[in-house]
Amino acid sequence: MGRTIAAAAALACLTSLAVALPPPAAAIPTPPPDTRISVTVDGRVRTARVHIPKPTPDLKKMPLVLAFHGRLGDGDDQEKITHFNSVADANGFIAVYPDGYQRSWNDGRKTTPSNRDGVRDVEFVRRLLKKLTTSYSVDKRQVYAIGMSNGGFFAQRLGCVMAGKFAAIATVASVMPRALAKTCKPSDPLPVLMVMGTDDPLVPYQGGDFGSGMVLSAKATAKLWRELAHCKKPTSRKLRDRDPKDGTQTRVLTANQCAGDAAVKLYSVHGGGHTWPGGRQYLPKTAIGVTSRDFDASSTIWKFLADKQRATKTKPRAVSPSSKG
Repeated sequence: MGRTIAAAAALACLTSLAVALPPPAAAIPTPPPDTRISVTVDGRVRTARVHIPKPTPDLKKMPLVLAFHGRLGDGDDQEKITHFNSVADANGFIAVYPDGYQRSWNDGRKTTPSNRDGVRDVEFVRRLLKKLTTSYSVDKRQVYAIGMSNGGFFAQRLGCVMAGKFAAIATVASVMPRALAKTCKPSDPLPVLMVMGTDDPLVPYQGGDFGSGMVLSAKATAKLWRELAHCKKPTSRKLRDRDPKDGTQTRVLTANQCAGDAAVKLYSVHGGGHTWPGGRQYLPKTAIGVTSRDFDASSTIWKFLADKQRATKTKPRAVSPSSKG
C-alpha cells in the first residue's frame, strides 16, 4: 500500500514539473555551447539541446552522448538532475539532451503519448544523429545513448534496434519490457551499464506489472544483455559506503568477458529510489525515494562509456518491425 501511495505521489509531483590529435586543416567550426537544434519527423518539429564542452578540446573528433529524460521531463530537466554538462566539460565530449514528444518516449510499451500516438522516436534519433554528425566534429566510433526512467527504457530499445550506431548504452531507473525482450536482437554485442534502486517506488526492481505491460527484473534485464553479448559468468563486489547516513549500499555485478569487447554492469542500489545516484534529489524522498551518495552515476557512466568504441563499418541487417518507430 505504501508503495502505491508513494508512486501516486511521485506521478502527481512529476506532473507539476514537468581522447589527442591536432585539428584537421578544415575543421568543422564549433558553435557556441548550449545551442538548440531541430529536425522534422512526420511533420513534427523535434528539438534537442546541444552542449559543447568548455573549454573545447583540441581534438580531431569528439565523443557524443545522447541523454534521454524521464516521463514528464525534458532535456533541460535531464541536465539539471544529472549535472552531465560538468562531466562533458571535464572529459571533452558533446552532451545532447533530446526533448520527447509530449515529454515522453516511444519505448515499446503502451503507456506514454509517444507510444499511443505512434511517434517514430527511433527515426527521430536517426535523423538527429545524422544532423549532429554533419554539423559537429563527432567521432562516430564513440556515440552513446543514456537515459533515465522512460528515457532509460528508450535507450534500451535503441540498444536493441540501433546497436550499429551506438558504442554503448547506460540506463538509470529502468529495466526491459518483456515484449521488447522477446524481439531484442542487437546487430553487434553491446556494452551496457544499468543502475537501479531496489526501493524504486515507480519502476519495480524485481520486475512484474508496470503500467499496462510487464517488465523484467533488473537482474533478468542484465542477464539478457549478457546473453546477447555472449558474456561469461559475472562477478560481484560491494562499493564502499561513502555516506552511511543516506541509508543506501551498492553492489555491482560485472561481466567483462564478452564478445566484441562488450561488458555488462548492473549497479544495484540497495535502499535507492527512482533517482540518479550523486545527482539532484528532484522530488521529496516520500515521492521518489532516496538519492544515493555512494557514487556519482554521471561520472561512473562516462568512465564506462569512454573506452567503448564501435567499428566504423558494420554488417547490414534487416530492419525488424519493432525498429520502425
